[in-house]
Amino acid sequence: MTLPPVPFVSVALHLYIGARLVPALPSLPAGVAVSALLVASAVLVPAGLMARRYLQPPAADRLTWVGMLFMGLFSSLFVLTFLRDLLLLGFAIAGDAPADLRADSAIAVLLLALGLTALGYFNARRTAAVRRVQVPLPSLDPALAGFRIVQISDIHVGPTIKQDYLQAIVERVNALDPDVIAITGDLVDGSVPELAQHVAPLAGLRARHGVYFVTGNHEYYSGVHGWVAELQRLGIRVLHNEHVVLSHDGASLVLAGVTDYTAHLFDPAHRSDPAAALAGAPEGVTRVLLAHQPRTAPAAALAGFDLQISGHTHGGQFLPWSLFVPLQQPYVAGLHQLGRMRIYVSRGTGYWGPPKRVAAPSEISELLLAASG
Repeated sequence: MTLPPVPFVSVALHLYIGARLVPALPSLPAGVAVSALLVASAVLVPAGLMARRYLQPPAADRLTWVGMLFMGLFSSLFVLTFLRDLLLLGFAIAGDAPADLRADSAIAVLLLALGLTALGYFNARRTAAVRRVQVPLPSLDPALAGFRIVQISDIHVGPTIKQDYLQAIVERVNALDPDVIAITGDLVDGSVPELAQHVAPLAGLRARHGVYFVTGNHEYYSGVHGWVAELQRLGIRVLHNEHVVLSHDGASLVLAGVTDYTAHLFDPAHRSDPAAALAGAPEGVTRVLLAHQPRTAPAAALAGFDLQISGHTHGGQFLPWSLFVPLQQPYVAGLHQLGRMRIYVSRGTGYWGPPKRVAAPSEISELLLAASG
């Protein structure tokens, strides 16, 4: 068995943490224990990321599990160590640092990192709570008031998320008795042969007007054509730059879907096109777009949609990643407005990478359409 190499970046960042914390610890055994933890983390974080290149399931999944747990811990250790250094620098400039500040702050970093990792694990592994949001739309047909779209997004079925996790989500969604179920991409991290049995619970989803899916970027990493065929086999309608017209209590609603914003980089025929998704749609009715990434919004607004429903961001999931998401996406979570169009961004129903969510809880989004203005 060939083990994955340990990247220099992982070693360097772990050395930084060790150099800043270990000398400040009050005892030799504590320093040895933390040093051993950091060595293990420096090896296991990249090993977890690259496990599938070198191992087959279930061994690859086990190594990924361990590596992702360490990644979650490492992320908090790195951020808190950096913040501790800023604190120490501030006291050094002021010239009045408490005598025990170095030792106490090092211990605090370790304990807080462990606590955040434990809390984040609980938040990530629990079944997502329902988040009910009223979405006011101008000129909504009164017959559509209260129309319920239940959105799940960014579940990332893969090495650490399996059939039982998804089954619990399906049961919670069905209990809401939705009019439409929307799955807004990043469902999987792996191929159809690897994960078909773990995605199978989706066949049990039930909604008055059906279940609809649009691709996310991770579907393109995982064999998009195979997954489109598999989801269709499960009875899920995949919207590929197209729309359907739903008839609800005498009113009509256009529900459209586009491929992922970056889909053309993998297949030129999959270029995301909100305008094409509306081709031939009736005028004067509410138009809803499913689009994985929030940055589709300008094109969707220009095309004439009233509401865009997206995911992708995970709400940041946890520090430090929550600092970078706004650099790529115009909206991170919740309900927003662009011109006359509303945008709702889910924080995701699962998680990616480390099983960790801090200050960005997962959600099953229950969107209730309402008239406004």
